[in-house]
Amino acid sequence: MELTCIAVDDEPLALNMVCAHIEKTPFLRLAGRYASALDALRAVQQQRVDLLFLDIEMPELNGMELARLLHSPGIKGPRVVFTTAYTQFALESYQVDALDYLLKPFLYEDFLRVARKAWAYYERSRAVPVPSAEPDTIVLKVDYQHVRVRLADILYIEGLKDYVKVLRAGDLKPLLVLTSLRALEDRLPAHQFLRLHRSYIVNLARVDAVTRNSVQVGEQQVPVSPQYKEAFARFLQDWLGS
Repeated sequence: MELTCIAVDDEPLALNMVCAHIEKTPFLRLAGRYASALDALRAVQQQRVDLLFLDIEMPELNGMELARLLHSPGIKGPRVVFTTAYTQFALESYQVDALDYLLKPFLYEDFLRVARKAWAYYERSRAVPVPSAEPDTIVLKVDYQHVRVRLADILYIEGLKDYVKVLRAGDLKPLLVLTSLRALEDRLPAHQFLRLHRSYIVNLARVDAVTRNSVQVGEQQVPVSPQYKEAFARFLQDWLGS
C-alpha cells in the first residue's frame, strides 16, 4: 500500500525538507507541494489525498483553519500531520483530530515514525471488517494514554468546554477525554445511550428514576432540554412499560 501525500509550508526550506522526507519513504508518494493553504485546499478537493503534512503559521488561510475545514461534519478529508515550530497549537491539533504533531526542526527518524503511524492507520481502515456482535467497550483517549471502557459501566457523560467527562459506576474520579460531546455521541450505540441535554448523555440502563423534565442517574439529576423532549418521551414510554 502506498499513501498519497501533499506538503504545505510557506517557508521554502521547510517545504523542501518535508518533500525530501516524503520522497525518501518507500510507502509514501508525493502528489503535490504548496506554499499556500488555499492552494492545498483546492488540491485536496480535486484528488484523493491520504496524508497532509501541514504547517500552521501561514498567511490568508493558516494550517489550523484548513484542518478545521477538512474536519467539518460530512467531510472525509486526509489525515493531517502538523509540522510547526510552535508548541502552543498542540491542544488545538487534538480538536481537529490530527494524526500527529511534528515540532520543527525534526529529524527524518521522527518523520518516519509518524509516516509508519499513518500507514498503520490506513491498513486498519482498509481491512475487511469481520462480522461480530455489537461492541461492549469503547476506547477513549485520556491524557496521554488510551483507555478501554466497558459501555455498561458508564453512568453518564457530561460535555465541558474542550473535554467530556465520563462518569463510571464505582469510580470516584471521572475520565476527562479531549473530544466533543457530539463526536463521542456518534460512537455510542443509539439504543443504549441517549442525549437529553446539550451537555449530557445518559446510559439508559443506568436510569434510576424519572420526572417530567429530568432523569436520575446514580446521584446525578440530569435535566431534559426542550430540543430532546421527543426522544425523551419515547424513552419514557418504553421505560414505564418495562
